[in-house]
Amino acid sequence: MHRDRAERASCFVISITPFHEDGRLDEDRFRAHMRRLAAGGIGVYVGGGGSGEGYTLSREDNQRIFAIAVEELKGKVPCRAMGVEPRTAAQMIDFLKLAAEAGMEAAQVYSLDVGHGHGPTDGELDAYFSEVIASAPLPLVLSTHQSVGYRIPAELIVKLAEKPQVLAVNCTHPDLGYLATVIDGVSPSKDVHVGGPMQGLTALAFGGQGFLCSEGNLAPHLCVSVIEHYKAGNTGAMMDAFSKVVRLSTGLYGNGGIRVTKAVLNHYGLPGGYPRKPRLPVTDDRLTRSLALVESMKLGPVEGW
Repeated sequence: MHRDRAERASCFVISITPFHEDGRLDEDRFRAHMRRLAAGGIGVYVGGGGSGEGYTLSREDNQRIFAIAVEELKGKVPCRAMGVEPRTAAQMIDFLKLAAEAGMEAAQVYSLDVGHGHGPTDGELDAYFSEVIASAPLPLVLSTHQSVGYRIPAELIVKLAEKPQVLAVNCTHPDLGYLATVIDGVSPSKDVHVGGPMQGLTALAFGGQGFLCSEGNLAPHLCVSVIEHYKAGNTGAMMDAFSKVVRLSTGLYGNGGIRVTKAVLNHYGLPGGYPRKPRLPVTDDRLTRSLALVESMKLGPVEGW
């Protein structure tokens, strides 16, 4: 394994976006959540389409969460914008400009989603990414994500990642051969993370730098500890922490995902807030099951609750 690659291992959380019960952006809770994540030492992406409910965010919402994130995170932990899958290069470029104007350190460039069940050709993907990268006003993280229903050819990712504007790659796909090809092809000077914790140790074994997760919203110290133990060579402790992260992930997603994550945070007096429509608050039975899981894992003392 390339020694420098292992030393750069890290973990990022895709932050929630707290809302008031009536759907308004809850800036106070969001600011408090940013402070909690910074204290947990975890890198942060804001405005993501999944955990961040990015598809419900207006341009003005993004401006506010970027400004708050920069104020609370910059200089403490990595502070990046994520956003959603765009229909056009122009939409992605506009998002990147917002992130740059706010002072974000970097921003993710999501895979293109042309809509109505259609998929872009390899040539269209090359043209899209090339246009976005050429216009980049800040460092970029390329994303290849299974949610759009296709994968970007590994050779295209490797070619695009050579651009000086590209800082890293986020690879989210169940095909481990694809992941290995991406990691092997991307320059050792640039990081590759997987989306979600499930492939976290696999990515490290291949020479990648770690994983992105939603679970860090609830347990940032636990998620970061996987990487800390890995760097220290504490295999037993790493495996124990990783097993807890995976169990937490399975339990939360099985009971409502980000909806129940917010409800659990609220239960413990932490800044969770409410989901924004079309998402609805989680049912009591799902919250009860999730609380039982969290309490069985004794996360409170680890996370300072």
